[in-house]
Amino acid sequence: MVVPAVLIFFVFHTVPVLQGVFYSFTDSPGYGPFELVGLRNYVALFGDPRVLHAYWFTFLIAGVSTVAVNVVSLTIAVWLNSRIAWRTTLRGIYFVPNILAILIVGYIFNYLFSNSLPALGERLGIGRLSTSLLTDSSTAWLGIVILAVWQAAAFNIIIYIAGLQTVPVDLYEASAIDGASPWRQFRSITFPMIAGFFTINMVLSLKSFLQIFDHIVALTGGGPGTDTESVALLIYKGGFQGGEYGYQSANSVVFFVVIVTLSIVQLRFLQKRETSV
Repeated sequence: MVVPAVLIFFVFHTVPVLQGVFYSFTDSPGYGPFELVGLRNYVALFGDPRVLHAYWFTFLIAGVSTVAVNVVSLTIAVWLNSRIAWRTTLRGIYFVPNILAILIVGYIFNYLFSNSLPALGERLGIGRLSTSLLTDSSTAWLGIVILAVWQAAAFNIIIYIAGLQTVPVDLYEASAIDGASPWRQFRSITFPMIAGFFTINMVLSLKSFLQIFDHIVALTGGGPGTDTESVALLIYKGGFQGGEYGYQSANSVVFFVVIVTLSIVQLRFLQKRETSV
């Protein structure tokens, strides 16, 4: 069983990756003849304003969303792990966003941001809300972050709840006898005890948000103009619609290296933090 599995993985995963690396050294438009161009595509990437803006926007979305989703999901997980009514039912409800198709949810959020929210803003006399967030380049990214955090929080909540259930109840009882406040219990007991789960969520969140694609397609399509164009969306547009298959293959290779590097650095930094708490 091992040999067929390795063979299937090599054919459907490794071979396409190697093909992509090969095409990154060509001027292929994705069809027809092409020529080898050496490192020309890689050199051109670092002087392309559209590529640089896509990287900056992707880092912005990934950074803000990673922090926001972990704050939100940890807060909700602590609440769902406490002694509240309908706890099991609420856990199921909060997990629903994780099983919904992002594109479908994204079009629903698009309608809310483009119609419902402006209508509410007009009734309340709030001029800032009377126009769609998604049509303004300075606010469109907020809509993307809201959707990304809403959808990703469900999975993070489950991981945090799993971590919270490993914390011995005796520690809370002993600290309560010593007069520790809930915040002191969280800071001195809960957070250090779930440090490993925090590391997992932070690394998975950053990696996932760096590859953000569906959310932008459903909300803005990369607009206004190319202001909300992520690296993944740029690779898709340029590679499959813009005749830049070789050029965007080089972009894919660079982006892969960036994601792996950031994940390793983030993992090592957070693991060092685990040993210090």
